[in-house]
Amino acid sequence: MILDIAWEEESVLLDHREPLAGLLNRAIEEAIRLSGGPEEAEVSLMLVDDQRIHELNREYRGVDRPTDVLSFALQEETEEEPDSEFEDEMLGDIVISAQRAREQAEEFGHSFEREIVYLAVHGTLHLLGYDHEEEQDKQEMRSKEEEVMAILRLERV
Repeated sequence: MILDIAWEEESVLLDHREPLAGLLNRAIEEAIRLSGGPEEAEVSLMLVDDQRIHELNREYRGVDRPTDVLSFALQEETEEEPDSEFEDEMLGDIVISAQRAREQAEEFGHSFEREIVYLAVHGTLHLLGYDHEEEQDKQEMRSKEEEVMAILRLERV
């Protein structure tokens, strides 16, 4: 699996980035493996602030507020989009607001690392076609998320 991380915001200190990148890489890899995704998958992950994710949310989803995570699947097929020119292994892009991850971590009483890894797993599952619009789909997605978090020993406390 190839993970390309763009650190577009600076709240994660340079000496914390490498261990966090390793954890994110492992989490995304496990989410792909448990979901039967391609072994040689490629994922792009961008860590941004609330202002940037707000702009992206408004531009691509028409939702005028910040959010915690956005996923842009390249394998998604819709009537409005032309066939993808990308190889099957390129799953897409995940954008996470590090600012929102910190706030949610504090709100939920766990670490920033746990929250950002959870958001990365959630975004990866969206890239693989999982959704949470219907209750049954939501339960299936949550189950996969918790399975990955348990493997990483980052379960809820």
